[in-house]
Amino acid sequence: MTRILLAGLFHETHTFVDDITGFDDFHVLRGDAVLSRRGDGSTIDGFIEVADREGWEIVPVVDYAALPSGTADHAVFEAFLAEVEDGLRAALDGPLDGIWLALHGAMVTTEEVDPEGALLARLRSVPGAETLPIFGVFDLHATFTPAMAHHANGLVGYRENPHIDARASAVRSADLLARALDGEMPHMVVRNAPILWAPPGTGTADRPMRDLEALARRIEAETPGVWAANVVGGFSFSDVPQAGVAFSLVTTLSEAQTRPILDALEALAVALRELGVPQEWELDAAIADFAGREGGPYLVVEPADNIGGGAPGDDTAVLRAFLAHGLTNAAVAIADKAAVEALADAAPGAVRRLAIGGKASRLGAGPLEVEAVFERRSDGAFTLEDRNSHLAASQGVHFQMGPTAVVRVEGVTVLLTSRKTPPFDLAQWRSQGIDPETLFAIGVKAAVAHRRAYDPIAAGSYTVRTAGPCTSDLSGLPFARLRPGIFPFVR
Repeated sequence: MTRILLAGLFHETHTFVDDITGFDDFHVLRGDAVLSRRGDGSTIDGFIEVADREGWEIVPVVDYAALPSGTADHAVFEAFLAEVEDGLRAALDGPLDGIWLALHGAMVTTEEVDPEGALLARLRSVPGAETLPIFGVFDLHATFTPAMAHHANGLVGYRENPHIDARASAVRSADLLARALDGEMPHMVVRNAPILWAPPGTGTADRPMRDLEALARRIEAETPGVWAANVVGGFSFSDVPQAGVAFSLVTTLSEAQTRPILDALEALAVALRELGVPQEWELDAAIADFAGREGGPYLVVEPADNIGGGAPGDDTAVLRAFLAHGLTNAAVAIADKAAVEALADAAPGAVRRLAIGGKASRLGAGPLEVEAVFERRSDGAFTLEDRNSHLAASQGVHFQMGPTAVVRVEGVTVLLTSRKTPPFDLAQWRSQGIDPETLFAIGVKAAVAHRRAYDPIAAGSYTVRTAGPCTSDLSGLPFARLRPGIFPFVR
């Protein structure tokens, strides 16, 4: 029986926030527990589907996953490496036919700027694994490095943002592994383009990503020997040399044959680079534009506090603006464990003086002192309504916000969560007794990934400029390691 080793490492690292992501922030599954992800809508679930179909024996080792956050403690990465290497050495007694990895691709540790490249190099260093097929899946917002290309045979990236195809991309990559096991073995090549786009500029329904993805699909369809063409939008909040837009191929072609393909992709990205610069409203102007209208909900999208990009999700700028404009039937979700704990003994209807939000970042509007009317609490557990949600890729269809509380501040409902929760699924609201379709305005701490859930119910959407760690104005970030000559710093 064909035996395939399975492991996962998923963290998108924002190096410009202060927190260090440690062991307590990672959810870890080991051994057969990794297979409990069967049916949960994740990328690992997609691999398991193909393994079952192909009759492979899965050798599950370990899966480390954390929500986007600050630089990872290198000790966590070293622990992961040790577990994977031990599992690989044991599996090679089997024998072993291949390796499949569920990756994000934008991890950074306190000592390593390219953990995924280092992981692949470590796997190749184990005697008996030098030529094993290594396949896997990675996020569209990865930092794709030469080391990743050099040591892997077939890493396949998501093609959609929002990432509605994460599981499907895992299936594609596992299908390529099955193809390789039956015949010729591919390798990878990469081209890092001189471009860095903030997350709002990487939506695949919009230009420039729409054009780049279309070209990549044509290349796959028309070029024998190209098994997969990956358009990597990149992650602009990691201060690492290879951050930004990249193109990688899974191919059996020679380097000389792939050069014009990569040239074409890079040339198109360069030609369209200005289209990747987000256009954002001033916050007060956005609210004034819809405040007198009927219907709703109107979305106020706040990329600077984008939870999916590593921000803390506790900024108060939008809440302050809703209150200042006298909005009623509006809502925001704010991650604030301390505020939830302060309401532990509150009865429905109780009025409490609270300092809400603004505690986790120096860059935002700061805590807001309010008189809050307590409405209800819960354990914060919910099941995603959308199995193809951006959130399901790493977390599966069940999510824990931690203890939560719902309060009302004048005309605004505030959902307080103990754990920051990316706003990628409407069940976050409905599970707490709030019907998002009936609201007039909703504050959304995201860049693009919310669109799958929120756009179908929205009467209008306004992406606004606020202060915060996931700012779209990249010129204000203190890059120290980024390679020179990169747009938008050089035009």
